Amino acid sequence: MTADGLDGVWEDWKQAVNMTASELETWLGTDESQAVGQKSGGSGESTGHRSGKRIVEILRTNKGDLTDDDVAHMRKVVGYVHRHLAQGPDKDVEHSDWRYSLMNWGHDPTKT
Repeated sequence: MTADGLDGVWEDWKQAVNMTASELETWLGTDESQAVGQKSGGSGESTGHRSGKRIVEILRTNKGDLTDDDVAHMRKVVGYVHRHLAQGPDKDVEHSDWRYSLMNWGHDPTKT
């Protein structure tokens, strides 16, 4: 993996993914997590839920051990989070599918 690739996404990744690996892993086990998102591939699992599992793996990987595939997924996560933060609901953010979907991607918009 090229250092430039990782360096180019690292700071954005750290801002976009504001949940720890253990927080995200716990969240992914909830009914709310599994109920949101677009299901694909016939597995019944949403794209975001699958992404969340990958994010947990990336968070548990040493920076120097990240692969080009990891960096590509990090970029995808940053893009998703940035796009969806701009589309938030006006009311009840805490219990919204919007928040739950973002949390599947490692970002809790209510977390300060």
